[in-house]
Amino acid sequence: MKKDIVYPEVTDVAVCIVKESNDSGEEIWNVYLVNLKGEDIENVFVSSKGYGTLNGEEVKTSLLRHFIGNMPALTFNKVEPIMEDVFALTNEFWVSFYENNVLYDKKFIFLPETVKEEYLTQIPVLFKKGVMIK
Repeated sequence: MKKDIVYPEVTDVAVCIVKESNDSGEEIWNVYLVNLKGEDIENVFVSSKGYGTLNGEEVKTSLLRHFIGNMPALTFNKVEPIMEDVFALTNEFWVSFYENNVLYDKKFIFLPETVKEEYLTQIPVLFKKGVMIK
């Protein structure tokens, strides 16, 4: 039955929101997926959405889907740019992938106002400053 289904735990995969400069020198924010594992992950798929309340009104962003493909061990991949305006919302990233022919998936949630300058830390593998959820 449903209670007998085993859901493998996702470890050593992280979603990060990183502050960077673009080609024009402007500061921008990008979302990255980081594979901290010692093994490759395959068929990586990420969906993202934002939701919450702004100025007393319920707000939902568009659902975005990204197929990344395969990620070798200890690598990163840019998922999407993210606007600073949506940091006041809950930002959800659902990550699915295969490792050794086993399907894994996990929801990574950045709560409102958790992506701020004072919370930036050095991201392993990426070697940039950002906010990471593992």
